[in-house]
Amino acid sequence: MDSSNSKPAAEVAQDVSPMFKIYEDGRVERLVGNEIVPPSFDPKTSVDSKDIVYSPENNLSARLYIPKNTNNQNHKLPLVVYIYGGGFCIYSAFHPTYHNYVNTLVSEAKVIAVSVDHRRAPENPVPCAHEDSWAALKWVASHADGQGPEDWLNYYANFERVFIYGDSAGGNIAHHMVMKLPREILNGFNVVGIVLAHTYFWGEEPVGDETVDAETRASIEKMWRAACPGTSGCDDPLINPFVGSSLANLGCKRVQVHVAEKDLMRDRGWFYYEKLKESGWGGEAEIIESKGEPHIFYLLSPTCDSAMAMRKKIASFFNEI
Repeated sequence: MDSSNSKPAAEVAQDVSPMFKIYEDGRVERLVGNEIVPPSFDPKTSVDSKDIVYSPENNLSARLYIPKNTNNQNHKLPLVVYIYGGGFCIYSAFHPTYHNYVNTLVSEAKVIAVSVDHRRAPENPVPCAHEDSWAALKWVASHADGQGPEDWLNYYANFERVFIYGDSAGGNIAHHMVMKLPREILNGFNVVGIVLAHTYFWGEEPVGDETVDAETRASIEKMWRAACPGTSGCDDPLINPFVGSSLANLGCKRVQVHVAEKDLMRDRGWFYYEKLKESGWGGEAEIIESKGEPHIFYLLSPTCDSAMAMRKKIASFFNEI
């Protein structure tokens, strides 16, 4: 066969394995996290779900979850806005790992959840994910008066008890959204607290017992720069929350931080907790460390003892009065 007119395969311009590769023709090949599942009633957890469009201009949806037998408008449930992880670049709110996790969390905590999908880097660099998540939060808040477009939220969500929960990169986004709340008030929408799990924060200088290995730190910086090409580096406030603003301005009264003993991000979580308590912020913070566990173990092994204990802590956090 004559292949003289065939185009040569595009060369890899940037290899950010094991997450993704960027080719010279601009194509992005994601190496993990590409599977999606549709919304459905889950018989194992008795949780129902459906997708709604919150940003028609960017064709973005969120997945809503509600426990079975939620039919009493006089007993509204806490509302959790969930933001998935993936380094801003991989996975989605509709990946089976996240879909199954949120189903289980909603069943155990007896909450309504909105799991936010957002545009992903590198095609849509950070802070696009933050901007999309804020747009989703505003869409959710538009239901606070009971007149929004989605009846599950109008009828059954308690807008006096809103929580934002993010893991890894989603925790980064959750932090920045709650920092924004005091500046952009959402009427009738009371964010009580945030859960930050294995949050993707970083910095130029190590903190605590964080790794000082040059190759490891360079790899994390490479991933960050791929997600945010316009960044000033690892002390960019988008990745290092201790630069450029005071944690005293955090726009909620309760924070629950989760770290894992074998996670590279462990010491950033501890540092966040300590700096928050030192900042003059007037709320209540707690930190829970999962011994012997790696990054996002609760998603990878959701039925292990540590994962079940973590979900129990989070469910209690959502339901404490």
